[in-house]
Amino acid sequence: MNNQDSNGIPLLLWPFYAIWRLLTFVVELIGRLLCGILGIGLMIAGVAITLSIIGAPVGIPLASVGFLLLVRSIF
Repeated sequence: MNNQDSNGIPLLLWPFYAIWRLLTFVVELIGRLLCGILGIGLMIAGVAITLSIIGAPVGIPLASVGFLLLVRSIF
């Protein structure tokens, strides 16, 4: 018999593995939230700049980048 779980982590290293998994989960969650907030902010700024006709060449790509960031944060 061996002292390993089904995923190959030795029993003595399991607490470190669990802490590492928790930290990666928290970092991923914070990254997704920041990406979503930044995406919404860029979309709002892009639409606001697009409302002035002169700023449309800058505002449309800005809003599209914000939309892509928002989609990336969801998936």
